[in-house]
Amino acid sequence: MSGICWAQTGIEIGAPDYIKSIVFSDAQGNNQFPIVRLGETIQLAFDDLQGTSADYYYKIKHFNADWSPSQLFSNEVFSGYDDIRITDFQNSFNTLQPYTHYSLSLPNADTQFLVSGNYLLEIYNAVNDLVFSRRFCLFEDKASVGLGVFRPQNIDRFTTHQSLHFSITPYGSPFRNPEERIKVVLLQNYQWDQTIENLKPQYYSGNTLEYRYEAPAQFEGGNEYLFFDTKDLRIGTANISSINRAEVYETYLYTDLSRKYMNYTLAPDINGDFLIRTLMGTQDPAVEADYSFVYFSLAEQYDLKDSEIYLYGKFNNYALTEENRMYYNPSLELFEGVLLLKQGFYNYKYIVVDQEGLQKNAISGTHAATENSYTALVYYRDNGALYDALVGVGQAQSFELRN
Repeated sequence: MSGICWAQTGIEIGAPDYIKSIVFSDAQGNNQFPIVRLGETIQLAFDDLQGTSADYYYKIKHFNADWSPSQLFSNEVFSGYDDIRITDFQNSFNTLQPYTHYSLSLPNADTQFLVSGNYLLEIYNAVNDLVFSRRFCLFEDKASVGLGVFRPQNIDRFTTHQSLHFSITPYGSPFRNPEERIKVVLLQNYQWDQTIENLKPQYYSGNTLEYRYEAPAQFEGGNEYLFFDTKDLRIGTANISSINRAEVYETYLYTDLSRKYMNYTLAPDINGDFLIRTLMGTQDPAVEADYSFVYFSLAEQYDLKDSEIYLYGKFNNYALTEENRMYYNPSLELFEGVLLLKQGFYNYKYIVVDQEGLQKNAISGTHAATENSYTALVYYRDNGALYDALVGVGQAQSFELRN
């Protein structure tokens, strides 16, 4: 059986409203879902708007490919310790919104990872309450993964979807019983809310496993994300209508329109991500980037029965909460929302949640030409192993779309 799977609930815990700007990435900051080789560095940063230099601690958990807990003990997962206090923190400087900025790098002198696979980084406060958690993946090079993005062959999806074909070749001896021991997870733009899983190899070419599915391995292409840039709160930039300085800065964006029936237009984005940056002060974004209330508005008819519209982006880890829900203003005939965000470059879109679930492209429209980033995660459980090792990672961009 194959198809799109909804991410399990209870794995990642969203942050409370006083924790903002969670940036979790590899050492180069290339993406905000760390997928790195075992032994390479990952970095976490976040702001506490209480500004009281509170104590925070981190803990590590290891999971199987389906995010069920692995059977490994902690001393088999990492050497050293977790439940360690985060000691790298600074108070903001010359900002209207005070905050404390926290940073953590892993592995470090206290914690070194021993095995590949799926992990959860949990952040606790001084009274051992879980504040938030984030997923990450560590892989080991035991297989090459060739991943390509193709136009669908079924005519009804030719202009709206993107199809993934891939192959897996072990570097050493062939995989044993790969139909049962190999598990593959396909991600679009590093988002876990909709994944494609449970695909079996269609055929073998020597030691290579070939996956050449059509409909079971297709994602909607979606549309390019909308964006704004608040790197300088003294002047407006593209897509910003006005900026007001009050107790905290206020940024008003131009009203957005539904793009469902519009033709595709190339507008390079960062696939839903965001980048903290500032041109104010000495340009140290960690402690000198200020916060502003960003006001969003969407011109959309109020005819969504049993549906809700949400602002959607990495700025809050793609969570659907009251904070990023849009509210209809009948006097202006607009959906409106407001978020408190740190200075930077932000991608966002409007999505619909109805009785059938998450509809990412009901407002933005979907096009096969849209640029997306795709990742194939390949897990293997060897004979007698107690966990799913992440043995290979394949990546592709839909700019390389093939017919």
